This record gives sequence, C-alpha cells and structure tokens, in this order.
Amino acid sequence: MSAYQFIDHYYDVVVVGAGGAGLRATFGLAHSGLSTACITKVFPTRSHTVAAQGGISAALGNMGEDDWRWHMYDTVKGSDWLGDQDAIEFMCKEAPGAVIELEHYGVPFSRTDDGRIYQRPFGGMTTHYGKGTAQRTCAAADRTGHAMLHTLYQQALKHEAQFFIEYFAVDLIMENGECRGVVAINMSDGTVHRFLGHQTILATGGYGRAYFSCTSAHTCTGDGGGMVLRAGLPMQDMEFVQFHPTGIYGAGCLITEGVRGEGGILRNSQGERFMERYAPNAKDLASRDVVSRSMTMEIRDGRGVGAHKDHIYLHLEHLGAEVIHERLPGIAETAKIFAGVDVTKQPIPVLPTVHYNMGGIPANYHGEVVTLKNGSPDTVVPGLMAVGEAACVSVHGANRLGSNSLLDLVVFGREAARHAAEIVKPNTKHRPLTKDAGDFAVSRIDKFRNAKGSLKTAEIRLNMQRTMQNHAAVFRTSDSLKEGVGKMQQVFSTFAEVSVSDRGMVWNTDLIETLELDNLLSQAVATMNSAENRKESRGAHAHEDFPNRDDVNWMKHTLSWVSPQGQVSLDYRPVHLNTLTTDVEPVPPKARVY
Repeated sequence: MSAYQFIDHYYDVVVVGAGGAGLRATFGLAHSGLSTACITKVFPTRSHTVAAQGGISAALGNMGEDDWRWHMYDTVKGSDWLGDQDAIEFMCKEAPGAVIELEHYGVPFSRTDDGRIYQRPFGGMTTHYGKGTAQRTCAAADRTGHAMLHTLYQQALKHEAQFFIEYFAVDLIMENGECRGVVAINMSDGTVHRFLGHQTILATGGYGRAYFSCTSAHTCTGDGGGMVLRAGLPMQDMEFVQFHPTGIYGAGCLITEGVRGEGGILRNSQGERFMERYAPNAKDLASRDVVSRSMTMEIRDGRGVGAHKDHIYLHLEHLGAEVIHERLPGIAETAKIFAGVDVTKQPIPVLPTVHYNMGGIPANYHGEVVTLKNGSPDTVVPGLMAVGEAACVSVHGANRLGSNSLLDLVVFGREAARHAAEIVKPNTKHRPLTKDAGDFAVSRIDKFRNAKGSLKTAEIRLNMQRTMQNHAAVFRTSDSLKEGVGKMQQVFSTFAEVSVSDRGMVWNTDLIETLELDNLLSQAVATMNSAENRKESRGAHAHEDFPNRDDVNWMKHTLSWVSPQGQVSLDYRPVHLNTLTTDVEPVPPKARVY
C-alpha cells in the first residue's frame, strides 16, 4: 500500500455529505465551537436537496388552525405504523421552531399578504386527526430546497466550518467496533486522505440510482450505506422505496406534490378525475403510495393516456397563468424543457417514479447509529452518526409524507450537532491510529483502479437498474421478488468482472463511478431480499400475494447485512410504539382510509 500515501486531518467532528442534513449538522457543530470538517463529492449547493421543490412541513398555523399533535398523527398514519413514535413526536414538536430558525438564518420563504410564511396543503396532512385539510407545508415558491441549501451553506461558511469539496469518501475507519473517521480521495489531484473525528456523521443521501427511472440526481448512490454495510453493520427497512406519483413521463424529473397542493388534478384517458374513486376524501392529495398505486391501476386497466396508454395526465391549466407563475414557476419551466408542454394550456404527462428511500442506516432520534448486538436492538455504534435520507430514524416508516423530508434533514441535522456537542469536548486529542487504519479502503481503490474484467461499470449498473425497476416496483408479487433476488445476485456476482479503463488517480471518473456502483449494488441486493422476505403489504411495499397489513407478524423493522459476496442475512428491531413525553398518546394502529 506504500504507493498511496495518507494525508491525515484531525477534527472534533467529521461530516460526510453537504446536503440539507449535512449542512445543518456542519453549521450547528461549528456554531458550538467544535472543529468541523465537511467532506462532499459535489459543491455543496449542487447537493440533491437543491432539487426539493414543494416545501417543509411545520404546524405553524399561519393559514388555518394547526397543531404539532395533528402533524404527528398524520406522520404515524402515513408511515403505516412502522414509524418510531418517539422520533416522530420529536420531529413534529421541533418543527415550528426549526422552520422559524431557518427564516431567521435567511431562507426567503414565500409570504402571505400579512407577511407570514406561506403554507400550502400537501398529501396526507390533516387537521383534527384526519377530519380536515391542513395547510402545513412552508414553501419558497417551488424551490424550497434550493433556498434552504444556499442559506445553510452561507451559515456554515460564516461559522468557519472547513469544507473539503470534491472529495469522495471511500470507507469508514473502524477500530474494535468504533468509528474513528473516514478515508477519502481528493478527486482533483488523486491524493488519499484520512479524516479523524471523535464523531463521524454520515449525511450522504439516498440510493435512488439503483433504479432505472428515478427523480434522484446521478450523485444519489448511497455512499454512506455502502460504507456502513462494508463495516459489518446493518441497514434498516430497505424494502420501503417510495415512488413519487408525478415524475415526468420519459424523463423522471420531479413534478412536486405542491402542484396538487395548489389544485392540480390527475385525469385518465377518459378525462375522469379518478382519485375520487380511490380516495374519496383526500382525492389527489392522498399519500404518495396510494396515489402511485391508483395511477398504476388506471394504466393497467387500459385508461392510461398517450400512444401506448402507459401514463397519466396532470392538469394545472385551470389554475390560471398568474397562480402558476407566482407559485409554480420552476414547474412550468421544467415541464417546458422535459415534456415540451405549456402548463397554462396543456397537461403534463406523468408516471410514478422512484423518489425516496425510507430505509437507511438505523439511527435513534439523536442521530446515533444503532445496531443489533447481544440481543439489544438499540446498541449505539461508538463514534458514528447518520442523518437525512441516508439514515432510518425511523420517522417515515413504510411511507414518507411529502414535505416531511426537508423537515427530517433540518431537525435531525440540528439534533445530531447538538448531541455531538454534548459528548465531544472541543480540541480533545485523538488516540493514535492502528498501523493498518485505512488499508481496507486503499485495497479497494487499488483493486478497482487496476480492474481488467470483461464488463464496463455502465453495463453492470444498467443491469442492476433494470432488475430493480422490473422486480421491486410499485406492485410486487412473490414470483417477481423471488426472481428478482436471483437476478440481483447474478448482477452482484458480475461485479467481479468489472473493467476500469483509467489507471490514473486524477479526476478518474471511471474509478469513482465504480466505487459508487459498489455502494449501489450492496443496497440493491439488501432491498430486493428485504422485500421478498416481507409477507404483507404496508406503505410503499405493495405485495399482491399478501394484500393486507399484518401487524401481528410484521410490525417490526427489517435489518439487513450484506456479505462481500452479496449474501444477505436478515433480522429485526421492534417499532417504538412509545412516545417521548406525556404530551401526546401513542397512535394505535388502524386501517388507513382516505
């Protein structure tokens, strides 16, 4: 390994990822006086949070009555009772303060006539425990994530956090079960770095690019999850993959739920507003899993639109050009570029598209990574934390409600920073590293850089994406999942035959994409095996052979470990049905009616 010389960095805390969660943690840590390094493979304002459109949920009550308890009820119900109710209570209770804080930091929220933060309705958000419609989603037009990301980056710079931009995190440095930091490549000059921290916070986002059609950026390759699995730790609830009802047909680009919040309507080839049949109360604002399945059923029954009758129309022309250009300017532009339609006159062709991973690195509401050890399902992994879509807290359970993701980023990014500041004393000296610290990461870099197999990275990636799209989609059957498990195992095994053409280290995108594919493959096989194993339908996991939710046997979190050969082993953690305080009662399981 002498060909790769380590450059060492010592910080109180190391954050990997500079999306909403990573920046909120970085800024909070720097503000607390901790020396903080933020490692990111893209420039911070290019992180995928920038694509979040619709808004961030909080029971502010600016445009009608609201209460955080109603928000909690909706989130538990939306999770199909797989969400941990202590974490959900924490998130919903903290939401108003977190959003006001963002406003004070400089997020330019849209305003009501009297100057309050504008709030729009979103799917699954109700008042009075399901009786009314809540206007709970705080929005900056349809570019809320963009506004938040820029503001948080500015605050992190103001508080002198150190950014290592265009550095690719390769692997965790683990020592006797404790995380000591990460190994990363500086992509611009090919140098290899060890970042040491008393806490390492993974904020690396989801792994949507495991699928063929998704709203995720090409950078969403689940790098944190891959590192965790290689460290011998489990992932949680990987079978729950959210399909957003409205991705642009053929392109996958996201059309925010805010469009339907503003009054947009889905119609089939007969011009029928079909959601009235599937969800008579919530209609087009039912939760995402319900709308995605309803659209798929319409297409299956021959009522799809277009030449192949394989998609649905989203109408917003009835809203009027003035409303569209004021509240949905980005959507109008996106629809014009990627669908060629003028939304003031024509409907947008849409199709359910992979959008969000409810599963991720198991963590508690402080952001600490937990694992199953010696029979204890909540054993904290020393030195390791996870936040954002990379983590599974689990506030989203089996299905995330729209506009809860930006809230998740901010609340748990902030809490991870607060908790780290509580347990790490500034400028605490680091113990010496073991002699082989970082060698595992270097061996992988060396192996892939010199790989001379018969298959290009892009070929293997495409085979993985098509397998996931065909066998772990909106509707699943025992046969499709069983076949998918076999096919994904085959795809995984072909990775041994990967070929990398660039032997250099400077801006070697071939090497980086191969490392990313390694991360994607392990999470893809975990997803497929976890889905095949869950014999029920719950939230985003719609199993046609087991159409009902089974609370007796399956109200539990799936834990999945992946071996270097791609073999998956499964176990479980209990769902936290307890609340944190006596301010609210636990929400008992019941049927979901929309």
